[in-house]
Order: sequence, then C-alpha cells, then structure tokens
Amino acid sequence: MTSSSVDELPSAAETLTYQIPSDTTPIDPIPSSNDVEAVGEKRKRDDDDDEKTTNLESSTPSPWFKTSLCSYFRRQGSCSHGDACKYAHGEKELRQKPDNTWDPTSERGKKVKMMSEKSAEEEEEVGDVMFTEEMMDDNDGEEGGVHDLSLSKCLVHLPTKWQSDDLKTFLREQGVEYKFAKKRRGMMVGFLTFENAEQLKNGVEVLEGKNVNNKSLKIANVLPRTFDKNGAKNPAAKLKSAREAVTPLADLSYADQLEQKKASISQMLKKLTRNARKACPNGKSLPEWVLQSREIGGLSCKLEGIIESPLVNGYRNKCEFSTGYSVEGKLTVGFMLGNFSAGVTAVEEAVNCPNISKLACRYASIFQNFLEKSRLPVWNRFKSCGFWRQLTVREGSKPGVVSSDEDADSRIAEVMLMVQVCSTDTDEAEVATEFEQMAKAFAEGARASSPPLPLTVLVVQDHVGISNVAPPDCPLRLLPIPVSDNGTHQDQSTNVLTEARIHDHINNLRFSISPTAFFQVNTCAAEKLYSLAGDWADLGPDTLLFDVCCGTGTIGLTLAHRVGMVIGIEMNASAVSDAEQNAKINGISNCKFICSKACAEDVMSSLLTEYLDVSETEEAKPLSGDLDKQISSAEEISNSEDAPPANIQEVQKTEQKDSSETERSTKRQFKNVVAIVDPPRPGLHPDVIKALRTHPRLKTLVYISCNPETLVANAIELCTPSFEKTGQENKGYRRQSKMGTAALARHRAKKMPASEPFKPVKAMAVDLFPHTDHCEMVMLLNR
Repeated sequence: MTSSSVDELPSAAETLTYQIPSDTTPIDPIPSSNDVEAVGEKRKRDDDDDEKTTNLESSTPSPWFKTSLCSYFRRQGSCSHGDACKYAHGEKELRQKPDNTWDPTSERGKKVKMMSEKSAEEEEEVGDVMFTEEMMDDNDGEEGGVHDLSLSKCLVHLPTKWQSDDLKTFLREQGVEYKFAKKRRGMMVGFLTFENAEQLKNGVEVLEGKNVNNKSLKIANVLPRTFDKNGAKNPAAKLKSAREAVTPLADLSYADQLEQKKASISQMLKKLTRNARKACPNGKSLPEWVLQSREIGGLSCKLEGIIESPLVNGYRNKCEFSTGYSVEGKLTVGFMLGNFSAGVTAVEEAVNCPNISKLACRYASIFQNFLEKSRLPVWNRFKSCGFWRQLTVREGSKPGVVSSDEDADSRIAEVMLMVQVCSTDTDEAEVATEFEQMAKAFAEGARASSPPLPLTVLVVQDHVGISNVAPPDCPLRLLPIPVSDNGTHQDQSTNVLTEARIHDHINNLRFSISPTAFFQVNTCAAEKLYSLAGDWADLGPDTLLFDVCCGTGTIGLTLAHRVGMVIGIEMNASAVSDAEQNAKINGISNCKFICSKACAEDVMSSLLTEYLDVSETEEAKPLSGDLDKQISSAEEISNSEDAPPANIQEVQKTEQKDSSETERSTKRQFKNVVAIVDPPRPGLHPDVIKALRTHPRLKTLVYISCNPETLVANAIELCTPSFEKTGQENKGYRRQSKMGTAALARHRAKKMPASEPFKPVKAMAVDLFPHTDHCEMVMLLNR
C-alpha cells in the first residue's frame, strides 16, 4: 500500500463520520477504499504528527459529533478520551442528530418517544364525536337551523376556557372561512360548519395539527344523532348505553376483572420504580429497593395480590343520578353517557347497571316521573341554567347482615335522598310548592313499592356552580316527609338539620353519616380494606396512630381497640364533627380528632411532642443538652454577686422536676408512631407529605389510595433520597402546570429537606368497585 500525504487524508469531519457507532446511519456516503487506507495510515502515524492532527480536528466537526452518549462515561463516570471523545459526556453535551432525533438512550430521547406514543394514543382516541344536545341545533340567533353533518367537523383539544367568540377569533386569525362555529366554556371540543366542500377542505388543511396552547388540534367527524327530530331511529349512528358508560367491565367475568386490575396495579408499581430512578440525585447510589426491583420484574415492591369484593352486584351505598335529556330528547334521571368536556351530555336511565341497587334505581324512577310534571326546568349544561340538577341516594345497612348479590337490597335499613337544585332567579313560593309536591311523590312512591322502600331523610342542596360537585359548605335544607296514618297525612315533627343523618356499620361499629360526609361506597369491601391496613401497620398498645385525612373517622375508630391512641387530622370541619359523634356513639375514648387547615407539619410536631415518650429516644438528646446549658448558666449565676442562695436554687430545681414529672404522669406516652393515610383522588398535599417525611419518629406508613396514579406521585417524594442542596434544582418550577403528576413529584422531591426516605415494602390491590376500571391500592412504607 502506498503512503499518502497529509493533503490526501480525509477531513476531520469525515474521519469522525466514519467512526460513528454501527447502530446509527451516517449522512455522508460510505468512504472509498483509498480513504480507508488513508485513515489506517493516519492511525499509524508517530507522535510527531500530533500537531497536524490537532489542526485537522479544529476544522468543521462531523454532523454526528456528540450526538450519542458515551457508554464508558455512563457506566463508569469517566472516559479515557476526555474532551476529545466524539461522544457526549452527559445530557448537557448531547446534541441533536442530523435527522432531528435524539439518542434513544438519553432523557430527551426517552421523553420524545413517550410524547410520540402519547400523541399516537390521542390520535386513536380522537375518532367521531357526538353532540347530544342543542350544540348543533341552537345557533344563538344565527341563520342555519339544523346543520349538514357532511359539511360539519369537531375541533378537539381546544382550550376549555374558550367560548364561541374565542373560537371565531381564532378562525379569523387563521384565515379559515366558515358558516357556523360554536364552543362552550368547559369543553375541549368545538362545533364547526362550512358553506361548501371547498371551504371544508381548506379549513381542515389549515386547522389539522395546528398548535393551540401546546396541544395539537385534531379534526373529528360529527356522528349523526341516534334519533332524529321526529323520533325515528338512525341505524348508522352509534349508541352508548349507561351500562357501558358506568360499568365498562360488566361484560367480563369477575375473575377476568380482577386479573385486569391486578395487571394495572403492577404497571403502577413499575412506573414508581422508573420515576424513582429519575428522581434520585446525581452522584448518589440508587435506593436498595430500586436496585432490587429487577429481581421482581421491575416492581417497586412485591404485589401481594388482589382482595375481591364480598358483594359484586348492587354494592354501592351512594349513587348520584344526573338530570337531563336522553339521545331521544326525553327528560331522564340517570347517568351521563360521556364527558361534558368532550361535548356529550346525554343522560340515560340506569338500566342494567350491576353496581347500582334496585332501590336506588327505583328512587331515580320516582324522581323522573315527578320531574315530568314539574313546572321548573331541569339543569341545562350548555347554558348553565335550570333548577333540578341531581339526585343522590345514600343507603345505610343493617348491623351484622351478610347478604348475597341476589338479595343485596335486603340489608338496606335507612335511606337518605338529597336533591340538588339551583334556586337562582326563582320564585320562593313556587319553589316551596314544588318541594312539597316532591316530598309527597317520594313518600307515596316508597310506600307503593313492593316491598315498601325505606325513606329516612330528604334534603335539598342549593348549588349555583357550573359543575354538580358542590362545596362542603353548600346550603342544605331538610324537608319533612309526609307519613300516612289511617289515610291522613301528617308531617314529621322535626325539621332540625342536625338530624339529617343515616347510619351504616363497619366491623360492628355504628357510623353516623351526614348528607355530604365521605363514606366508602362499598361497605363490605371497606371492612376488608381497613383490616388489611391494620394488619400491616404494626399496631400495639404502645402505638400512637395518626389517621391522616380521616374524614368521618372510619379507619381510626375501627382500629382504636388495637392501639393506645388515635389522632385523626382532617381539614373539613363537618367531617370532624361526624368523627367525634361516631366516637361517642361507639363509646370509644382513645380517639382525638383535629380540624386543622394550618401547616400539617406544625400540627404533627406539637402532637408528637405532647404524646411521645422521648425518654429513650434520640429526641431526648437535645433536651439533655439544653438542661446542661441551664445548669451551667445557673452555676455562673451562683458565682455572681446577684446569685440567689444555694438552698433557693435547690428548691427551684426540685419544684421544676416535680412539675415536669407531674405533667408527664397525667398524659400517656407512646413509643411507636404509625400513620395511615387515605387521601382523596388528588392525593396528599405537599405540606402533609413533608410532615410525614421529616419526622424521624414515624417509621411506618400505610398509604390507601383510590387513585394509584397519585400514590405513585406521592411515593416519589416519600421514598427517594434527599438532595444535599435544596432550592437550586428547581429552575423552571413555573412550568408545573404543564407537567404530569409523576414529573411534578420528581420536581418537588428536589425541595424535600434532608431526611431519611421511606421504602416500599409490599402492596395489595383491593377491589371496592367491581365492573369498573377503578381499584383501591394499599402500600406499606417503612424506614
């Protein structure tokens, strides 16, 4: 092989291109054999040519330079090539590839892949959209009447705050010509009709994929109505039943439902492991539970299994029926067939919904018959107006009655009906008359049923908000229920709101339930849930149990006989009142319930100081140090001229010691601290997480979650190592509204004060909601 001069050698850019990894495709063509030989000779050059090589490398770098992560640096934290390495040492040095992609092993590459998969899922979900009310008919004074669906489209992923005027402004800015456009606040979809096919084609080309508030706009077809204006059925239209909307798993066997839910919980445990890896500080070793996850298939802890519900059908003790119109335009009391934000507001009767009791369906039917004769309108979700909004049926079971799916209604002893209305712009006299007629309809309907239905309380809730979800302090009004006595009607003698309660039973304890109080909807399965939490919590006579987010105190009261003291913490004042009454009803004296909207950390700190035995713990050390300082200070004073006599000092020390011992003897002290948390679907507040994480005496935590997605987020903050410096890693926190729950939790974890993290020990799924996608998850954390 003949030698080549320096001038004949390929450029540094070409050389780097030839040396890229085999799993990437270079943009430059494959080098010729002469070039390969030249490169080979260059590698054989002596050190005296280093200067020429340096000059070559200073030229334009390869487009593939620093576009892949260095595997040596990633595994060992160092690379022998140093700055001359053509691979990136970390995410900061990483560059985008010439084809505008990122190294798939990098964080950016993984994020791009995740976003693309999410977009693909959204693309699959966005198909046809059916507006089931006046969105297509009411044109707000514009000409058009009923719209031609062949020239109509739905715009999906619009900002929910937009209204029709905002949509029209957006269309004008994009230069889109149209005939009719409509958008309601709270919806993510808008309705659009064009004049002709050419306008439709141009509009779709302009709008499809347009970025609006960081969301890609999608175009969907409008499904024809299931029934036309004349009531004729359209066989081409799709119809979703209430059974499919409320109980999507009802057609599966119960064994298959349990397997599906167990698999879903497994995915959540894997998600926790993945996000915990990302949340760990750089330079620190991963927690042991993360490293051991590979031995159990990537799970953050062992999944013990799933506990099935004793009752599979008719298990719900609380049902909320919406008022509205069906797809045929019939006034209906039942369940919505879709999400309001997606443009679907049709309501269908709760026919063949296996999770609902026959008693609840009967009361919904009675209410529907009454509304057909009422002079006041039902709630219109598009216009946010109307009077009758919602019916809530709450059931209380008999003590010690175990029923099967076939006779589930036989266990029901008490029933509370709560009717939600909006009294804005209504006549008080007319409303009073309607309420009287409604109470009469419920009472007569209950007596006419075979067997007669129990009816204990009838309450009216006055709510003016857009959503049916009312605040806890929403005004309530107790209505008297007409009772029959030898053919005559008499009103109940009481009209005191504090008596608007029913009762249910868990583990042989009686619980008083107010109209808005939280109580598990599946009483039989809740007994198994609370027993499991108690078994995992390592309870004993010396245990101080914190029941965080205690609600009406069900968890703490059912476990009170297994611990020395229960402290329930709750932000809802009415729930705390219910909890205190429940403790009194059941004769339980070792429970204390606190309503606190202040910092949970301060509340728990004061309670720990009050009830914990610090004589044998590390918390006693600073106290002894303070005492030494006091003694030292006292000695200095005794040596001074103003010091009191020695005998007086002895008396003072003796009095202080006796006072401290007397105060300690009046309060029982505990050595073990356990917390059980059962938060709502959004999860724990960051202040509560901080309080649980930073108290060293708290060694055991049992987390009960009705939303495993938020449990994953909270566990990230509870179970990952602390950062050495806090506050400096939180740049870009203003973008938190655009983050997912797990990403936001990883961001907040950087602010966690230095403290020992928990570790997941084991998890269990508990099926409180058969026939639905939802499932409770229990996780044991300790440290």
